[in-house]
Amino acid sequence: MSPELTDFWQTLQEHADRKPHCIALWGDNLKVDYSTLCVEVAYRQQRLRDEQASIVALALDNGVDALLWDLALLFEGLTCVPLPPFFSPVQRKHCLERSAASLVIGDACLATELEDAGYVQRGEFWHRHCTTGSLMPDGTAKLTFTSGTTGTPKGVCLSAASLLTVAQALHQASAMSAPQHHLALLPLAILLENLGCYAALIAGATLSLPGLKTSGMQGATGVDVPLLLGLLASRAPQSLILVPQLLLLLVSAAEQKAFDPTSLRFAAVGGARVSMALLTRAQRLGMPVYEGYGLSECASVVCLNHPMACRPGSVGRPLPHLQVRLAEDGEVQIKGSVLLGYLDEPAHTGEWWPSGDLGEFDNDGFLYLKGRKKHQFVTSFGRNVNPEWVEAELTQRGLIAQAFVYGEAMPRNHALLWPSSPDFSDEQLTSAVNQANQLLPDYAQVHRWTRLEQPFTPENGLLTANGRPRRDAIIERYQRLLHADDLSEEIAP
Repeated sequence: MSPELTDFWQTLQEHADRKPHCIALWGDNLKVDYSTLCVEVAYRQQRLRDEQASIVALALDNGVDALLWDLALLFEGLTCVPLPPFFSPVQRKHCLERSAASLVIGDACLATELEDAGYVQRGEFWHRHCTTGSLMPDGTAKLTFTSGTTGTPKGVCLSAASLLTVAQALHQASAMSAPQHHLALLPLAILLENLGCYAALIAGATLSLPGLKTSGMQGATGVDVPLLLGLLASRAPQSLILVPQLLLLLVSAAEQKAFDPTSLRFAAVGGARVSMALLTRAQRLGMPVYEGYGLSECASVVCLNHPMACRPGSVGRPLPHLQVRLAEDGEVQIKGSVLLGYLDEPAHTGEWWPSGDLGEFDNDGFLYLKGRKKHQFVTSFGRNVNPEWVEAELTQRGLIAQAFVYGEAMPRNHALLWPSSPDFSDEQLTSAVNQANQLLPDYAQVHRWTRLEQPFTPENGLLTANGRPRRDAIIERYQRLLHADDLSEEIAP
């Protein structure tokens, strides 16, 4: 075991000795205390030894079972391949084939899919003889697949030391708030939530693990709002990890007195840019929201605001174990807990990892992101614009669900908009665009916009499985419209 892994196990055992009956895991219908947690993990480690597998895929809904198997794989020194529930069957099959996972622990609803992929069920395990292996760096504890912008998952190989170093840093960042009940809303296959669970266990907190259907989370982008608000009311968590759209939902609900945020002590938000307007609304409600930034290649979190160092609008300062610098062109580069390498590619040997993100530091070391380097466009006036910056301002006011902004070599920037409700009028969308423009410099403002007839989705090829726009595909689909000189708000075909 690495020192980080040994420390984590000793921490769990100390919790079991000092407060054996304190609830560690709280699922839909099951609670496990810290004493039982350690016993269950050790039992599952032995079962994994009996199966003699080295690479194991986890395809389980959020719950106590999923977390126990995750911990057993971690402490047994095996490679865990979490399969996100929002991946398509084709993507999951790709992950299984590329990883050469010989064992799958999956939900019953995946039986047909696993059989089609060549797996045979024996008890609760699915087995497959892999004739070809995969090129994976030694010490890979977690093989996390990210769909990126192409929709084809790419495997990121991470060590246990890197994962637990970040989890420890997350625990330290929230320690002043001392949350003792963390509720996992995002799928455990998402690295940020996975490490948030580790951080909660390091703190000796109760970790709520409701199934995704129980929490109202539907796929990559859907939410059953009444279910979610009901769960939050009944469990009253003290810490959450949110993506911007979930934060918007909770802020809007709190403003309408449908959600009481007073139990919250620490809410980390990341995954995409958060507008200042939304952060300001959260602050007015007294919500302890802290924006952060990270990427899978650096074991998730790189920077994070926290109670002792918070500057709204920034993504915080780098975590203590990392160094962050800017290249000459403003690209964020990171040194520290970076990936071992990509699956089936040579091991990573460089000191600094080029993030692909643009940023700048203020005088106190807080990092401000300016969007993705490769997504930047240059207007016909020679001004650089990152569309994600503009899109974040458009979509975080409740009226606009999706926005795509384009202005390459054009005098005016054009936005494609999908409203949050079909009942919203063009006048309301115009007002939302005008509000966003007030917070943007003139060269980044939206000068014309089009109301779409259908949203961007994975099914129509305009959205990745994890909810990011496929920018090249959108430009190709709407090329005529984006370059049209007609300034009217027409309906896109």
